[in-house]
Amino acid sequence: MIRLNNIVVKFGDFTALHDINVHVKEGEFFTFLGPSGCGKTTTLRTVTGFIEPAEGSVFVKDKDITHVPIEDRNIGIVFQSYALFPTMTVYDNIAFGLRVKKMKRAEVDEKVRTIARKVDLSDEQLKKAVSQLSGGQQQRVAIARALVTEPAIICLDEPLSNLDAKLRVQLRGELKKMQKDFGITSIYVTHDQEEALTLSDRIAVFNKGYIEQIGTPNEIYNHSATEFVCNFIGDINRLSEEVVDKLLAMGAPIRKEDHHYVRLERVHVNAPETPGALTVPGTVDSREYYGLYIKYYIDLGSQTIKVIERNDGVNLYEPGQRVTVQINPADLMSYPPSGEEASKG
Repeated sequence: MIRLNNIVVKFGDFTALHDINVHVKEGEFFTFLGPSGCGKTTTLRTVTGFIEPAEGSVFVKDKDITHVPIEDRNIGIVFQSYALFPTMTVYDNIAFGLRVKKMKRAEVDEKVRTIARKVDLSDEQLKKAVSQLSGGQQQRVAIARALVTEPAIICLDEPLSNLDAKLRVQLRGELKKMQKDFGITSIYVTHDQEEALTLSDRIAVFNKGYIEQIGTPNEIYNHSATEFVCNFIGDINRLSEEVVDKLLAMGAPIRKEDHHYVRLERVHVNAPETPGALTVPGTVDSREYYGLYIKYYIDLGSQTIKVIERNDGVNLYEPGQRVTVQINPADLMSYPPSGEEASKG
């Protein structure tokens, strides 16, 4: 559906994107993820036509659109700021693109009201000025405006970042449902790892103008290709030299010189002995109570390791309590000091 082939973007002497290659399948929810300044929005703007690459090509359905004007690309765009007209009504905001195309009034009216119903905007809200709406409602207007022209692709640049946490989680689910209902190919930009893991069919993780890994949420999280991805996605423990030495002493198939990581939920407190796993004593330093789960900080002497345990309402470990911590070598993600490639258990 969408192909980026060897894209290079430069701003003067600065190279913002280095040899970017991406293939987004038809109907896919594909996310560009990474920290600020990593190149994800620059890549999105290259797809939409706001930026022309110094090298490389952009294809949609095997057609080269690298030099096609923005308005001729048939791509809907939802900006971080929504870019709505605050003094215009919701109806007029949604209708704007249709009127630019000089559609008949009756056709415009039918399309506006149909898309409004699909994004849960009432007839009453259509009459209001955008400035009278809540952040969540404005986001729906921005999505409706992008979808009403029936684009082949929709690009969303951090559309939830201006909302409070509770509304962000609520609209995240609604956004994914809408995308599935419309079956539209979507490219989504975010720096929020949880958002990316929740929404995406596949994710491209960006770092300093390069793509570190492309994969499903499970591949990105459980089989991180590089040390950067491993650290950027979710929370993780890097094992101390002392813990690594203990794993080596028991015959774990790992290299001493590598950097070894384990996810919090893969470490177990007071677990029954498991063949091949390392069990070490420790002391509960502190805990954070989240309801569904509890996060413990456990002092092993050589390091404090973080552990997430499901809250069963019975086993609650107190600060100062002596416990054991179990680590299975199969759960480790290991990287050479250069970070060039990963060895995953």
